[in-house]
Amino acid sequence: MDRIARSEGRRLFGSDPAAYDSARPGHAERVYEVLVERCGLRPGSKVLEIGPGTGQATRRLLDLGADPLVAIEPDPALADYLRGAVGNRIEVRIAALEAAELEANEFDLAIAASCFHWIEEDVGLARIAVALRAGGWWAMWWTLFGEGQRKDAFMNAVDPLLENLPSSPSSGCGYGWGSTRPAFALDVEARSAALARAGFVARRHDLARWHAEWDSAGIRALYSTFSPIQKLDNDSRERLLDEIETIAQRDFGGRVGRTLTTSLYTARKPA
Repeated sequence: MDRIARSEGRRLFGSDPAAYDSARPGHAERVYEVLVERCGLRPGSKVLEIGPGTGQATRRLLDLGADPLVAIEPDPALADYLRGAVGNRIEVRIAALEAAELEANEFDLAIAASCFHWIEEDVGLARIAVALRAGGWWAMWWTLFGEGQRKDAFMNAVDPLLENLPSSPSSGCGYGWGSTRPAFALDVEARSAALARAGFVARRHDLARWHAEWDSAGIRALYSTFSPIQKLDNDSRERLLDEIETIAQRDFGGRVGRTLTTSLYTARKPA
């Protein structure tokens, strides 16, 4: 199966940021509880966000007191959208994490929401470790659109349409197709080993399950934001999305409820 290149994946989501922002369901509330209770996020925390995209996590970080907040975003289109969404409340630097200019020992907390599979893991984590202050925290998480590796009824219905699509580096992370290996987000052994190689301690993995619902147009919009579908040519993409919307309307009564799983990793830079 073809694999979407990292460089291509970083720019796919900037094709229609507003559609992406409205279609995606945000992030589990449990994530923000952990950032506050375990990672010490509070008013005045200096926060580094990697790959903020349209700012779904960014807005919550600001609400919880992140100040200042520095966002590293490689896609100029997404960076422009983000600036429009949050104004001058953050500093946006257009760069890939691997090449971004980062101050050493500067941040209390660094986070990456549903994006770290597009980053060269060991290089990215090493750069994060340098940027954090001693005792600072790192958190990365992903939302899987199903119950972990298990497929829900809607995934079973639409997956035959998707089996020949290219996979992202997160194989299975949120899409229900791709490799039979654990999804990137659920490969706890591999992610924990990478955190250890970067020198992080107090490594923990949490799973949070939550629920979201879409009407048939909304589920079509959701699938339109998945990178293997975005990669298709316009005609192929529209035909596929038409079929997905038809299944939602015909077989699910125009209302699709899904259990989402958030896979969250936290770790601390030694004090």
